[in-house]
Amino acid sequence: MQRANARYYATGEPFREFATGPEISQVFGEILGLWAATVWEVMGRPDPLLLVELGPGRGTLMRDALRAASQVAPNFRSALALHLVETSPKLRSLQEVLLPGAAWHADWREIPDGPMLLLANEFLDALPIRQFIRRPGGWTERFVFGQRFVERPAAAPPRDAPEGGIVEVCEPALALAGALGERFAATRGGLIPGVALFLDYGPAASAPGDSLQALRDGRPADPLADPGTADLTAHVDFQAFAAMARARGAEVSGPVAQGLFLTRLGLFQRLDRLARGRSPAMAAALLAAGRRLVEPDGMGRLFKVMAVASPNLPPLPGFAP
Repeated sequence: MQRANARYYATGEPFREFATGPEISQVFGEILGLWAATVWEVMGRPDPLLLVELGPGRGTLMRDALRAASQVAPNFRSALALHLVETSPKLRSLQEVLLPGAAWHADWREIPDGPMLLLANEFLDALPIRQFIRRPGGWTERFVFGQRFVERPAAAPPRDAPEGGIVEVCEPALALAGALGERFAATRGGLIPGVALFLDYGPAASAPGDSLQALRDGRPADPLADPGTADLTAHVDFQAFAAMARARGAEVSGPVAQGLFLTRLGLFQRLDRLARGRSPAMAAALLAAGRRLVEPDGMGRLFKVMAVASPNLPPLPGFAP
């Protein structure tokens, strides 16, 4: 499954099979850009600042974020050194058009040292997972053999589950959490602060279950059929991610529901300003897109927001009333 998803993003038309926040409304990226400018102030206005995005897609989120931040915080914009972590040549070519002057990396481990503000929207859910199943005789791990799943005996995973239950472990996500924790914990003196913001979907607390899904042409598909032609995703284990970052010395805020986070940051006020002077149909479309981001029956409840930060920083906007 790991190789299949890597091939999906490296070949063909490597776009998410479902609409992501930046594609639904420009306000999504704008709000995050304004949030980033505010956090830069909280960080002590470091100059230069590494502004990093993991998995930037078409570059829409960062384009909207920079446009909004430039209008209200030109000093923030001038302090930025933009770094994008992207493996797909096709997506890089699109990003180069929207985000000229950025530096590209194939892996987050290539990000240089320095004060950093990192954004990752729907990045963690695309990372490969391992699935462990508790059977009457002990634990097994699920593998792909041909076009079917097989199970082999395995050591117990980090969490327990009832008989027949599945525990999913995303090792690349835990590695990222640990690395960020170590990087940010090394800034206790306040000289090189760092903040990373993750927006993704999944429950706030770890829970057993099979969350692996595949989408092809916008519809649910068999994850084993035609490897490399479908978008494979799984729920993010926010609790495990947070625990790893804290264990390595970072502070963690959240997760909070995406709808609550965006509403606290003024999404509807921003929508109201955008709608002024527009036709009734256009104003209604803007509001409908914004509601999709925040309402519980849209993305507002399932999607969560979490921040990992240096331990010496004040509370971050959006995570406290």
